[in-house]
Amino acid sequence: MDSQTQMKKAVADAAIREVKSDMIIGLGSGSTAALMIKSLADEIRLGKLHNIRGVATSFQSEVLALELDIPLIDLASVSKIDLAIDGADEVDPSFQLIKGGGACHVREKLVASKAEKLLIVIDETKLVSNLNQSFPLPVEVLPTAWKQVQELISEINGSSSLRMATKKAGPVVTDQGNLVLDVLFDDGIKNPKDIEMTINNIPGVLENGLFVDLTDKVLVGKIENNTPIVYSPSRAS
Repeated sequence: MDSQTQMKKAVADAAIREVKSDMIIGLGSGSTAALMIKSLADEIRLGKLHNIRGVATSFQSEVLALELDIPLIDLASVSKIDLAIDGADEVDPSFQLIKGGGACHVREKLVASKAEKLLIVIDETKLVSNLNQSFPLPVEVLPTAWKQVQELISEINGSSSLRMATKKAGPVVTDQGNLVLDVLFDDGIKNPKDIEMTINNIPGVLENGLFVDLTDKVLVGKIENNTPIVYSPSRAS
């Protein structure tokens, strides 16, 4: 196991220590979240956790959970989720996030908004002083509306491109059957709450990847002296 994977596994294992028996757990998407799901399955198999039910944030996490015999329930059937554990593409000092590098941000935000606690697991490279200066903001759009949405985003100083698939011809298609615009603003995003609302009010937009005032705790992994270390930073006031 290389050092990067060791670090991700250390963060994933630390996240599982937040899980208690009888919880409903939001199962995030991405490489670190996948390791978390595997660690959760190990704890269940060893009898350390009982009566755990998962709510998947993507087809990826759903398939993995089913393969590992983690019981799943549908998001629509629960009134609340005890704990959601997920990754992020960027985290600012106030714990505002950009998510959606894997094009799963719609279901991820639905799960996060229903969670009593949202725990974000990342490596140090995802910590930024200001959102969107390098990582684009994903915006999920209806297939017939992507050009119209792109033009309207340009009117608020956002440059965007249609996300293209890497192993198939054509654009990335989300689990909901939509397309993704990746947006960069000239000076990044300094007012995420306003930008989130402005973009979501554009006709044809389903959801964007800004997660505002949802995160309760962040676990960060890094390699120090060839050893994976996990710490929890304080939220900026």
